[in-house]
Amino acid sequence: MAVTTILVLGGAGFIGRHVAAALAARGHVVVIGTRRPRRAARRLPVHLHGCARRELHLERLLSPEAWEAVLRGVDTVVNAVGILRERGAETYERVHHLAPAALATACARAAIRLVHVSALGLRAGARSGFLGSKLAGERALAASGSNYSIVRPSLLDGAGGYGALWFRRVARWPVHLVPADARGRIDPLDVGELGEAISLLCEKLDARDWREVELGGGLPRSVADYLAALRPAALSPAPRIAVPAWLARLASHVFDLVHFSPLSFGHIELLRRDNVPRHNLLPALLGRAPRLVGNALLAEMRLRLRRRTA
Repeated sequence: MAVTTILVLGGAGFIGRHVAAALAARGHVVVIGTRRPRRAARRLPVHLHGCARRELHLERLLSPEAWEAVLRGVDTVVNAVGILRERGAETYERVHHLAPAALATACARAAIRLVHVSALGLRAGARSGFLGSKLAGERALAASGSNYSIVRPSLLDGAGGYGALWFRRVARWPVHLVPADARGRIDPLDVGELGEAISLLCEKLDARDWREVELGGGLPRSVADYLAALRPAALSPAPRIAVPAWLARLASHVFDLVHFSPLSFGHIELLRRDNVPRHNLLPALLGRAPRLVGNALLAEMRLRLRRRTA
């Protein structure tokens, strides 16, 4: 395995720092791309404090030429930048579409490998700007001529994740409130294993067989069943209350407006359909079965009991 220099965009974020840690463990030279290099150490594990850091703001990097200085001396780029909600110049269109498009063109010109973290469940016609911009970004990569891989993970679990923390909090509530039209399944996976999978994907220098990489934990289930799987074993099962679809959508718009909770309108749209890999490549990348997220055995027993008494 050749040692390479890999720039992790969003390297101090939830996904990025796990990718950076996995790459460093495999002997690669890691460069952390972050909005606030001086503050990055607070979020990075100690063994990554010695990594070089480059300040970058994707909303400003909208042309291939703007990326040239950022990419200097780099063999591979992992783009793990994403925004849940827009703030000022940080719009979905700039961060999820225009900047990745410019990055892909710059990588194509410089023969730099590009691994782009996207999401499952994207589709044309989505009403959410979050989802629409993600899909536009993927299409721009596909048209760029770069040596790219698009990684689409399902829902992530792990310490330090905003959404993961909220799911675990909600799992402890005395009742579980679930949107009535949240009929889609999710396939949660551990963020550490996502980081490991991406690090291994970076070493596949020819991406032709790894253009679209969909990843899941190997146990698809509904959101309600996932909450049951996260519920501590010491607590009795929580009754489920179906929230009318219109009320859930209204709440998501309010949450988007006040920047409260990870439940956005885009996620409400995702929950209406399956959010599972068509072909889960996580076992192939890891060389083993993924770790199950949550109290899988307890949740399965509770689910069977619920079905018997329904």
